[in-house]
Amino acid sequence: MTALDVTIFSLGILLMLAGAAGAFLPVIPGLPLNWLVLLGYGFWSGWGPYGFWTMLLTGMAVAAGLVGDQLAGAMGAKKFGSSKAGMIGAFVGAIVGVIFLNIPGLILGTFFGAMLAEIVFDKKEAMAAADSGAGALLGCLAGGVFKFVISMIITLAYVWMVLGYDPPEASRPSQDASPLSQEYLFTGGVEA
Repeated sequence: MTALDVTIFSLGILLMLAGAAGAFLPVIPGLPLNWLVLLGYGFWSGWGPYGFWTMLLTGMAVAAGLVGDQLAGAMGAKKFGSSKAGMIGAFVGAIVGVIFLNIPGLILGTFFGAMLAEIVFDKKEAMAAADSGAGALLGCLAGGVFKFVISMIITLAYVWMVLGYDPPEASRPSQDASPLSQEYLFTGGVEA
């Protein structure tokens, strides 16, 4: 690897770790960021370390993580009797909280956002609204853990594939193929 390759690879790791943080911080698009790093490094490297199947499988994992996160939040809130207003309140509260108080704000904002929305819009009593807030918070945390695990798996796979890749001289990408061509995407530019 050249110095520029190491720099690009290291920047990719930093962005991947930011993606992992995005599992809990709603202002960072965590899993999509992880996938975009893979895509960007794939184009940069001429698809040597990985190709189509890696992108497809990680894309499916990202989609599963995003859907699972939404389901976990909704199921947690629903289990504790939250309404749609409570779920929206939890989301808005999480964003406002993280902006002003970082991680503690995320937790407090999710809980109090759901609780306040339940009291104001659904006219619930304080205890019932607090239950909805607790459910929204538990669902949010469960979804965050699920996304974090997927993000770390993608990050570790990225490191493993890039550092473990050492093409033999005969496998160097051909000069004729464009990095956007199907030859690169499916074979990393290796001629058959």
